[in-house]
Amino acid sequence: MIRDITIGQYYPADSLIHKLDPRTKLLGTLMFIVSVFAFHTFWGYLVATVFLGSVILISKVPVKFIFKGLKAIFVLLLFTIVFNIILTPGEVLWRWGFIKVTKEGLVLAGRMAIRLIYLVIGSSIMTLTTTPNQLTDGLERQLRPLNKIHVPVHEIAMMMSIALRFIPILLEETDKIMKAQIARGADFENGNLIQKAKNMVPLLVPLFISAFRRANDLAMAMEARCYHGGDDRTQMKPLKYAGRDYAAYGILTGYLAIAILFRVVGI
Repeated sequence: MIRDITIGQYYPADSLIHKLDPRTKLLGTLMFIVSVFAFHTFWGYLVATVFLGSVILISKVPVKFIFKGLKAIFVLLLFTIVFNIILTPGEVLWRWGFIKVTKEGLVLAGRMAIRLIYLVIGSSIMTLTTTPNQLTDGLERQLRPLNKIHVPVHEIAMMMSIALRFIPILLEETDKIMKAQIARGADFENGNLIQKAKNMVPLLVPLFISAFRRANDLAMAMEARCYHGGDDRTQMKPLKYAGRDYAAYGILTGYLAIAILFRVVGI
């Protein structure tokens, strides 16, 4: 399960999606999220599926690698489906005691499951095709107007970059600690829920200690180098829009317009 988490990981490849400006990918991901909530019929989700499949194909990221990240949200997805099925009022299709399955609940559960899966896949494509440094620069440039109202944009972007960088490091550390504890006789699989929670203590304690130690070392290294952000700090690779970015904006705008049109018309 630890190795199935793909959030924060970067998959290097020579694709058009990788070459896009990070600002384009950030806005594109936001527009895709809006479209997922705008679509609410079979034909709408079919358009979203074709669009998402095309992006995955162009990105040259293996499909198995992208769908592997869905294993991490399986429990959340299962709870979402079950609660929507049994708690949504409507035409009853099956009843057992106080538990009932309604037609409207099945439709809503399917809709929420599709939205959750597409949100995870869409966000994963952005992180898999963009390095943490590029994400930080793109986010900082997009939020730069907020500096006028004294919002610490650089600090927010830096915190997000550090968090994304720490995710794969902490996952690797967790895997090492888990293997070491299993070699010493720890059992993380068997037992009831309470026993499994108790068995996680030998894993969580050294993990938290390691995380705080890494954070302290990073803070000391930044202070030793007199690091400070802000408008006066230059970039080694300044962000510049290219022709492919304007073409991507055109495609994304057309796609979002189709999603809004489908919502208004009711298709």
